[in-house]
Amino acid sequence: MPNTPYTLHDTLLSLQHVSKRYGNKQVLKDVTYDVKDVQRAGVTQGQVVGVLGPSGIGKSTLLRILAGLEEPDEGGRVLIGPKQVPTSTGFVGAVFQNYPLFEDRSVMANLIYGGRRGGLSAKDAKKKAAEMLDRFGLSDFGDALPAKLSGGQRQRVAIAQQLLCSNHLLILDEPFSGLDPMMKDAACDVIIKTALEAEDMTIVVITHDIRECLKVCDEIWMIGRDRGPDGKPIPGAYIKKVYDMKAMGLAWDSDLTHRPEFAQFEREVRDYFKEL
Repeated sequence: MPNTPYTLHDTLLSLQHVSKRYGNKQVLKDVTYDVKDVQRAGVTQGQVVGVLGPSGIGKSTLLRILAGLEEPDEGGRVLIGPKQVPTSTGFVGAVFQNYPLFEDRSVMANLIYGGRRGGLSAKDAKKKAAEMLDRFGLSDFGDALPAKLSGGQRQRVAIAQQLLCSNHLLILDEPFSGLDPMMKDAACDVIIKTALEAEDMTIVVITHDIRECLKVCDEIWMIGRDRGPDGKPIPGAYIKKVYDMKAMGLAWDSDLTHRPEFAQFEREVRDYFKEL
């Protein structure tokens, strides 16, 4: 609902002077920002951060750095969770566009793998996997191979698997790409429900799909580059603007898209997007 009371607490995700250069090409430049633990009375509330920017701006590079798949240039750091642990491969859950799964293993086996990778015993991994099947509406598909799943079901399995790997940070790469309107709504529902799984969970949605991003996020990072006097972009993208949807009274509202201020806000974001 609009203007929901909330308080901010510990830092759960910290990007500190994150830059990345490949040879002579500057892709990211001094990306710095902290995501705080958002707390609401009577609700387990994770954070959902949207990263918006045009294709080729550096979103995929930022994803790989957040996930520990690449190192930022010297001096840059990404710290995760209440204890602010440096990111590393396997510590972060990442769901890529094609929802990669082990095609020769059942859905249940894919989830058990996620639990084992997250440090659970075989017994506990199986128990948690069964809980995830139920929680994501997949109880009837535990024995199915991924090839038998619809796109939406496959996405839910991939998210559940990565949640079993990591309790603190989940990165979703273009989760709305190629989906029809009904499937986009379903993907939004999954993201919102996933954010309610743990208080210290942060979900980063990296996308160029503006409308869906605004529907699920409580904070939006606009990634872009500065421009020179000639209007040409200066190499090195960074967070040019942050929209705090919590402070704007636009977060956690199931009827958000029906509110007049949402349409106005969407237009504002689209107009700014063109400048990135």
